[in-house]
Amino acid sequence: MSVLNEQAAGVFIVAATPFSPDGALDYGSMERMLDFYLSKGISGMTVLGMMGEASKLSDAESKEFVRRVVRRVAGAVPIVVGVSNPGFVAMADLAKSAVDDGCAGVMVAPPPTLRTEEQIIQYFQHAASALGTIPFVLQDFPLSTGVHFTSKTLVKIAEILPTFVMLKHEDWPGLRKISQIRDESVQSGGRRISILVGNGGLFFPEELGRGADGAMTGFAYPEMMVDVLEAHRASNGDLARDLFDAYLPLMRYEQQPGIGLAVRKYVLSKRGVIACEFQREPKTLLGPREYAEIDTLIVRQDRRLEELGRRP
Repeated sequence: MSVLNEQAAGVFIVAATPFSPDGALDYGSMERMLDFYLSKGISGMTVLGMMGEASKLSDAESKEFVRRVVRRVAGAVPIVVGVSNPGFVAMADLAKSAVDDGCAGVMVAPPPTLRTEEQIIQYFQHAASALGTIPFVLQDFPLSTGVHFTSKTLVKIAEILPTFVMLKHEDWPGLRKISQIRDESVQSGGRRISILVGNGGLFFPEELGRGADGAMTGFAYPEMMVDVLEAHRASNGDLARDLFDAYLPLMRYEQQPGIGLAVRKYVLSKRGVIACEFQREPKTLLGPREYAEIDTLIVRQDRRLEELGRRP
């Protein structure tokens, strides 16, 4: 079993959670989706994230879903499980179950009640204590959680909590923050943790240039992030940006607050990855105009990829 550590890099896809039209978990679509993700060259996988509708599953469903994901992936890539919960007992219970099943680590987002640096540090000290030796990803997503981390606070948490091995960076604007974390870590002689970025990959080329190690997000075209990262590693910045630009209009559309998950699930269903775009409540549905706009963006995206010599 692989264990998540500070050297983790690449594209960790944030998996959707497929449901049938009656609201039941669709395990057939789940298996097809996992095979699809692996075929695109991902480096890791994150399940039960915010865009994975984690809060809409029961505890029993969450554990069973993770168990089936691990069974299907069969060690091909490391798996991270979202375990965010206001209660540390419930958090630790899901985390232990996931790791016992073969997951590499867990991801924790802060509750919205934290305001001061002291409160933030104390919270993650308690979380780390509850998780024990399980390595964790800290999700820095203030647009969703309302909790704002400074770079100094993140560096300090990394210094005092060795099981904090990865930052999921989703602050916006946040390019300068990545640079500050890297610089302050060097200046303090602290650990260099892994930084994977989210927000649908909307700033991916610039984030890589600032010191990010990859992406952890669920854009419905994971091959975009894989190809951009490969071009970046090959020092081919022009190709990385050309590829990124081809997908940017659809990425931008998916990042709309409220309908982003609906867009992502529609595109995945349109690609034949999942059987349908059903979401459990609470949900926001797309209308005829949204569907038409997305379809137009996909057609234009395919044309740009063909111009780049890439098969859509």
